[in-house]
Amino acid sequence: MSPAVLTALVGFAFVATITPGPNNLMLMSSGANFGYRRTLPHMLGILGGIWVMALLVGAGLMALFDAFPALNLVLKVLSVVYLLWLAAKIATAAPIEARDARSRPMTTLQAAAFQWVNPKAWAMCMSAVTLYAPHHSLGSVAIVAGAFAVVCFPSNSVWAWLGTVVRRWLSNATRLRLFNFTMAGLLVASLYPVLGFGG
Repeated sequence: MSPAVLTALVGFAFVATITPGPNNLMLMSSGANFGYRRTLPHMLGILGGIWVMALLVGAGLMALFDAFPALNLVLKVLSVVYLLWLAAKIATAAPIEARDARSRPMTTLQAAAFQWVNPKAWAMCMSAVTLYAPHHSLGSVAIVAGAFAVVCFPSNSVWAWLGTVVRRWLSNATRLRLFNFTMAGLLVASLYPVLGFGG
């Protein structure tokens, strides 16, 4: 892969991972509700999940979806149902002072597993492999996955940090409820491309 193509790939991965989507909206919510340090496992799970997904997509997972189009519908339904459930969880989160000891942010494993029903993660990985590893050679696929691994954590950190910035303002229960409802609404709105509205 030439330096120019590699630069373009890293730019693509950075833009794809820092723009709003289910991962970043949930990280902002987690940062606001639990703080940056407790959100770290969530961020590491996203990084690992996307890295593995990019490798498997490049290794031939795309061909499986091409061969069995019904899998696209199954994935779409699972994505919608799970994201709606997550949105409901965010919208009904208890005020910080009212939470019990069992209340905790998403774990590394949960965040990694979430990528498989995250429509934006699928779109990012499929687009990157199509554009930058069209022949699906092991080397080029590894570079694509590596590019996401390099930029994912810094990009996600911005969103978790933004959540911590508004944390003090959210000490008011009414404002926290409004914030959580807004985050839940934006998460639901992120389903717009998945549902195929507007083509």
